[in-house]
Amino acid sequence: MDDYRRIADRIAAAIADGRLRPGQRLPPQRAFARRHGIAPSTAGRVYAELVRRGLVVGEVGRGTFVRAAAPDGQPGHALTEVAAAAPLVNLELNYPSAPGQAELLAPALASLLRPDALGQALRPAAATGTPAAREAVAALLAQGGLRTGPERIVFTGNARQAIAASLASLVRPGGRVGVEPLTYPLVKEIAARLGLTLVPLVTDAEGLVPESVADAHRGTPLSALYLQPALHNPTSLTLGAGRLRRLADCVHRLGIPVVEDRIWAFLDQGGAPPLAALAPGLTYLVDSLSKRVAPGLTAGFAVVPGDRVEAVARAVRSGGWSAGGFALEAVVRWLGDGTVDRLVAAKRQDARRRQRLVAEKLSDFAVRSDPAACFAWWELPAPWRADTFTAAARARGIAVTPGTAFSVGPGRTPDAVRLGLGSVPERELARALTVLAGVARDAAAAAGG
Repeated sequence: MDDYRRIADRIAAAIADGRLRPGQRLPPQRAFARRHGIAPSTAGRVYAELVRRGLVVGEVGRGTFVRAAAPDGQPGHALTEVAAAAPLVNLELNYPSAPGQAELLAPALASLLRPDALGQALRPAAATGTPAAREAVAALLAQGGLRTGPERIVFTGNARQAIAASLASLVRPGGRVGVEPLTYPLVKEIAARLGLTLVPLVTDAEGLVPESVADAHRGTPLSALYLQPALHNPTSLTLGAGRLRRLADCVHRLGIPVVEDRIWAFLDQGGAPPLAALAPGLTYLVDSLSKRVAPGLTAGFAVVPGDRVEAVARAVRSGGWSAGGFALEAVVRWLGDGTVDRLVAAKRQDARRRQRLVAEKLSDFAVRSDPAACFAWWELPAPWRADTFTAAARARGIAVTPGTAFSVGPGRTPDAVRLGLGSVPERELARALTVLAGVARDAAAAAGG
């Protein structure tokens, strides 16, 4: 084994047994090299290996810090989200649930459980789904402002797979993909697996700045964009109509395709139309039923430009990302009998109640969110850093997501955490927010004293 890896193993062991604690700063690389009797270039390789393993995070101008532990004690490199182990109050995962959800879902499945219907439903599904599923999803999208031909819809097991298939069909290994500087963490994993380079763009108080797309494209061309224009995760920002039109004009002018993630847009009733409605020839709209219905529903989809359907379908097949036939049959029934509409209405009300709890419990802090969103972005008070606050919260039985998980690029990572509001009972959420507020106040008061 290479020397630098042996040294990295020793540092990893020190992190695992608590001799190096979350938030602790490692020495500068030159000092580390002197201490271990190695060349500075070898020290750089040690630090890079620790970053690769997810054990430390490097921040330009600040140094290298031990990260808060992943929920299972290992760096998270899977294309699935891992639930924290009990007894944590889990504010990392974020799957909203409506009261009586199972009771609402069950009746529509009765006809599907007949032997003849079940036999048909358990057959493998094509990447393009079934005619009934395409019609049902096209009708669902029309409610959100996108009128599209059913023939443009490709199905996957979930939205993450739809993102991966869209990017795989668009960008060759080594290609550049423009993203918001804070982006969905699993897109970073997808990019790493596909060999893509993520390029952070510029955002302001209104969201993505279209001119930054042109600036990034000018030097080395971008192959695609991945964006969340509606209820951006983690900041909850939604592009207004004017900014959205400017973005559509920009991608039209430059000819850059866009993967538009609409996974949370259903919560924003009457929100801005999707970018896909303004730039249908360039936009790959990605969504799923997991947030609207239930996390175990394996039905994601992408609406793609008409001449690109087969390319995306090939990516779905090669990735093994097809939706299950049973899931598509269930979706058709739940969309057809109004069950999904009832669940969406209940989850919109639930999100607003939970946002009121955030406003009440964290009123003294800088929290960015939207009344319709199912998460909140908490910009922490000094002296907290994201990873140290995450570790302190975990010590009190609460799991939150550090801002470093969302950050793209080498710049300073945000001293913020994302709070997922949808996966725990409201009373439990209220107690957790009270505890977190106390943690933040105690450290701030100590720093001020």
